[in-house]
Amino acid sequence: MELLLWCVGGVVLLVVLASSPLARGFRRRVMAVVYTRAMRDYEDWIAARKRELLARLSGTVLELGPGPGSNFASLPPGVTRWVGVEPNQHMHAELRRKAAEHGVDADLRTVAAEGMEVADASVDAVLCTLVLCSVEDPARVLRDVLRVLKPGGRFVFIEHVGAPHGSALRRGQRLVRPLWRLLFDGCRPDRDTAECLRTAGFAELELEAFRVPEPPLPRFVSPHVAGVGTKATGEPASIPGSRDLSA
Repeated sequence: MELLLWCVGGVVLLVVLASSPLARGFRRRVMAVVYTRAMRDYEDWIAARKRELLARLSGTVLELGPGPGSNFASLPPGVTRWVGVEPNQHMHAELRRKAAEHGVDADLRTVAAEGMEVADASVDAVLCTLVLCSVEDPARVLRDVLRVLKPGGRFVFIEHVGAPHGSALRRGQRLVRPLWRLLFDGCRPDRDTAECLRTAGFAELELEAFRVPEPPLPRFVSPHVAGVGTKATGEPASIPGSRDLSA
């Protein structure tokens, strides 16, 4: 019994230490170093789909969680201004380097996607790739997306999502979630992001579900969705009443 108590205490201590601000800072530093290298094969695999989606972008674009700047290569010439919201400061050096490499004048801000400091109805499009899995409150982020978009503005996204309820993959995602969150800066592999998008309040929603093979990604993050949500052209979109064009 004493040995069991020591083991339980040790696990609790590790979790507490892993959740400390110092540990979070260390994880973010490691994430900045590892992410670009680990995702190269994924970026190659997703490149064609990403170019097709991002071709719809124009004017002022706000990107949530741009990470190391993997999307700069796919931005079309119609994008005249780019604003990036990236809370991981260890990503900023690579972001600025990539922006300069692709001729993008980057307006980079160190804030979280929740409560982003962007004016109402001020951007033509919001871009978000592999971000909603790790934010604390995706519904709040999507409300902010609708707030900052101009009427008729577009939310362009590619996200990994939870597998179907009751499936073996879904059970596996739930099993690995605690460790996965610690290792990958809060990422939740079983999050129902597709449902969050469907209920966010977009006037129109194009949503395509697909799977990424293993490799380039582990099977726990293979289910994906990609598409475009459009804000109403009249009054600001309300939370109910979105229309999913994939239905």
